[in-house]
Amino acid sequence: MNNNSAIGNLGEDLACRFIMDRGFKTILRNFRKPWGELDIIAKDPTGVLVFIEVKTILAHTNQNDNFGLKPEDNLTNSKLKKLQRTAQIFVGNNQELIDDKRGWRIDLIAITIPENLLSNDLTELIKHCDTKHFENI
Repeated sequence: MNNNSAIGNLGEDLACRFIMDRGFKTILRNFRKPWGELDIIAKDPTGVLVFIEVKTILAHTNQNDNFGLKPEDNLTNSKLKKLQRTAQIFVGNNQELIDDKRGWRIDLIAITIPENLLSNDLTELIKHCDTKHFENI
C-alpha cells in the first residue's frame, strides 16, 4: 500500500468515527464497481441514506509545503459524476434501504491530518484533525 492509500484509509476510519459521533449508522464501506467507488454508505440520524466521499490530506509541519490546498479541492466534477452514477445504481439495487419520504444524498467529509500526529490512535487523532462535513454536495 502506498502512502496516499494509507492516508486515504486513515481518513476513512476517521470519517466513520466522525459520523458515528454525530448519530450516523455506517451500513457499508468501500462499495466498488468498475465505474466508481463509494467510500462510506450510512444512514443519518433522521434516516436519510447518505453516500459519503472522504477526501484526506496530510498537513505538513511546514505550511508552505501544502501550497494552500484543502482536501475538498480534490473533489473534481468528474469524480462527483462518478459518485452520482454509482449512488444511483446502488439505490436502484437496494430500494429497501431508502425511505421514500427522506430519499438519499451525497456528502463530502474533508479531513486534514496534522503530520506530527500520525502515530496517535484514532480517538486522539480525531481531536486534532480539521474535519469538515459538507452535506448534499
